[in-house]
Amino acid sequence: MQAYEFINNMIPPLKLTDKVRMALSWMEEIRTDVLPVVEEGMFKGLVTDEMIYNFNREDILISDLPLEAEGCFVSKDKHIYDVLRVASEYQTNMVAVVDKDNIYHGVVTLEDAIAAFADSMAIQAQGGVLVLSMFMTDYSLFEIARVIESENAKILSSFLTSDPLDDSKIKVILKIDKTELRHVKATLERFGYKVIDHYQEEMTQSGEQDRLDNLLRFLNI
Repeated sequence: MQAYEFINNMIPPLKLTDKVRMALSWMEEIRTDVLPVVEEGMFKGLVTDEMIYNFNREDILISDLPLEAEGCFVSKDKHIYDVLRVASEYQTNMVAVVDKDNIYHGVVTLEDAIAAFADSMAIQAQGGVLVLSMFMTDYSLFEIARVIESENAKILSSFLTSDPLDDSKIKVILKIDKTELRHVKATLERFGYKVIDHYQEEMTQSGEQDRLDNLLRFLNI
C-alpha cells in the first residue's frame, strides 16, 4: 500500500514554460481541474483552472501564475493513508509522489487513494460497521476484539479518527463480518462501550463511485 503503487500515469505534469492555454486543454481532456507543475524533475506545486481563469489571459506562461501547494507531496514509500492526509491538509484531489532525492515520480489522485484505502479496510466485504466513541486512554483494539469475538464475530478492519462532537475523544470505526449487529452492539454496550452509530447493510461488488461513497459515509469525510 505504498504511494508509488498508485501513481496515475494519465496525469501529465506541466512545465513552467508551458502556456496556460495548454494547461486548460489538458485539464479538459483528462477531466480534472488541477495539474502538477514540474521543473528539472522537481515538483514545484499545483495549478488549478480557477487560478488560470482569475488571470483571464491564455497567452501567459505557467511561470506567471502563483503556484500553490508546494508542499503537497509524499515520499514514494509512504503508505496510501499519507496521501489522504496530505490531500486533506491542502484541500486538493491530487498529491505528488517524490523519491528520497525529491525527484518527481507522478501523482496519486484522491479518488485512487480512497479506492485503495477502501480495499485495505475490507469495505467491499459483506458485513456491518460499528462506530464507537471513547477517550484515547480507553482504547484497546485487543479488548474490543475480545468482546466482539464473544459474539462469534470478527473485526475485518479498524480505523481511528477524531470525534467532531468532542475533541477529547476519538471515534473507532470497525468493520465486522456480520450484517446483523444487534447482539454485538448490545454486548459492547454491556461492557461500557459507547456505540454512536452502526450500519447494517450488505456490501456488494459495485463500481468505483459506490465504493467511494461507502467509504466517505463510514468515515464521515
